[in-house]
Amino acid sequence: MKLALLADVHANLEALTACLAHAGEQGADAYVFLGDLVGYGADPGPVVDLVAGYREQGAVVVRGNHDHAVVSPSETMNPAAERAVEWTRDRLSTAQRAFLEGLPLTERRGDTLFVHASAEAPAQWIYVSDPTRAARSLSAADATYVYSGHVHEPVLYYAGAGGRPMPFHPTPGVPIPVAPHRRWLAIVGSAGQPRDGNTAACYALVDDAVPSLTFFRVPYDWAAAAAKVRAAGLPESLARRLAHGE
Repeated sequence: MKLALLADVHANLEALTACLAHAGEQGADAYVFLGDLVGYGADPGPVVDLVAGYREQGAVVVRGNHDHAVVSPSETMNPAAERAVEWTRDRLSTAQRAFLEGLPLTERRGDTLFVHASAEAPAQWIYVSDPTRAARSLSAADATYVYSGHVHEPVLYYAGAGGRPMPFHPTPGVPIPVAPHRRWLAIVGSAGQPRDGNTAACYALVDDAVPSLTFFRVPYDWAAAAAKVRAAGLPESLARRLAHGE
């Protein structure tokens, strides 16, 4: 089985469709969406509907902090994010909001855990941004493989028996062996709002037959997505992020 992993779509329909098309070309036959379907971008409704269709066909979908904020006004964020959340909330249908509200914080499949942020405390939206946080997430997950988003930059942590996780920065398109004698935590990067200076969308693909994990960068029409952000009256900073990948 080839499993496509997408995170932090952030209502960027152009990036999402580009990643899904690329994953299909790579032979993906199953899909996981690791949270933050909405927020920042201008197409929350179409993105939610598209992902909901994949879920009906068996895809795993977990809740991100922006998804949670849309259905839970108590969630606090920076001003630009809060403005985008408020804008998004008014543009989702009752069914679309119910879909987000019904998403689980984590989902486990065999020896694999899917979570938006850290398995240490999924509802606290902790950023796994260093080996210490990676170790805590892996320990709490009690799984061989942990797949996450939230950080917006792709990185892979690996640990042997009793070892401290070590970060590895992948080269796009190059498969990485992920044998089960180690433990692995992959942050797959952001499909809809990359922040590493590269405008191309991020996603990753697991090949269970090998097993291997390949990170991909997919060029997409970021200019169209940024134009939609501006036309919607969302903060200019959100459009600039798409234009600069940061």
